[in-house]
Amino acid sequence: MTNNAAERAIRPVATARNNFIFLGSDSGGEQAAAMFTIIETCKMLDLDPEAYLRDVLARIADHPIKRIAEILLWRWKPSA
Repeated sequence: MTNNAAERAIRPVATARNNFIFLGSDSGGEQAAAMFTIIETCKMLDLDPEAYLRDVLARIADHPIKRIAEILLWRWKPSA
């Protein structure tokens, strides 16, 4: 058994690790961590991260809070 799949999954984060010191603040680091989480979860669910972010950011302002589950990663369907 090997851990090649796990190593490939964390390679983007590991290669960018030295750049994280230039994020400017703790808040910047937290924002980067949130974005990495969203992007990697999209990849894990076979979703296009750019399409997901583009769609959710376009409709988030008008989306009712009671229907927020519709735009969660594991339930998201692109808007028509």
